[in-house]
Amino acid sequence: MSGKLRRYVTQTRVAVSDLGFSIFENILSPEECNSLAKAIGGALSGRAGTRNLLSNPAVSSLAHDSRLLQLAAEALGTCAVPFRATLFDKSTDSNWHVCWHQDRALPLVKRIESLEWGPWSTKSGVLYALAPAWAMDGVVALRIHIDASTNSNGPLRVIPRSHKLGVISAPAITRTINSVPATTCIVGRGGVVAMRPLLLHSSTKAIDNEPRRVVHIEYASSLNIAPNVHLRVA
Repeated sequence: MSGKLRRYVTQTRVAVSDLGFSIFENILSPEECNSLAKAIGGALSGRAGTRNLLSNPAVSSLAHDSRLLQLAAEALGTCAVPFRATLFDKSTDSNWHVCWHQDRALPLVKRIESLEWGPWSTKSGVLYALAPAWAMDGVVALRIHIDASTNSNGPLRVIPRSHKLGVISAPAITRTINSVPATTCIVGRGGVVAMRPLLLHSSTKAIDNEPRRVVHIEYASSLNIAPNVHLRVA
């Protein structure tokens, strides 16, 4: 492990546990970013985002890269298994505003009868359910920046420590974002943001034509998160 990565790993668990997120610069080299962009270029096909990308060899290789596995494992406090990957491509040509929200939908192998899980939906052929807070506490997301994220190309914004509030109702989201200052995640090319899914986050529309391609990979300590509850790899 390099000295830089060792320092990053040391700060990961504390920062992600306390603030709900942490930024790590220069995890991927410019050459690695170029190779990744080339390998996944056809996956977008003019769309703003693409789900279920762990079947893509380049994305699967990235998800299992030792540097990312170490960051994810330290954030989780145990081993880390990638289970879902999504590609986002934001620019003035594929532009959108994301309201403040928490990530709660998990891909599951089969439907279960439980009041804790749901509503249920199917997206791109994969079964999803909104998960309870205890399940999301066992997940961390790594956002790998193929391009730099700047103030003008629709960067991620977060509300620090909001992941500690559990599942937040719509009125409580409004109260929280009005009472806690947001942090804008400015990240260089090849940088990574580690974040808890229940952290309140949003992004504005891009106001320039600089691309902001991000590969969003989620990790859990195990695909079997509870009896009869099994994550699907997507």
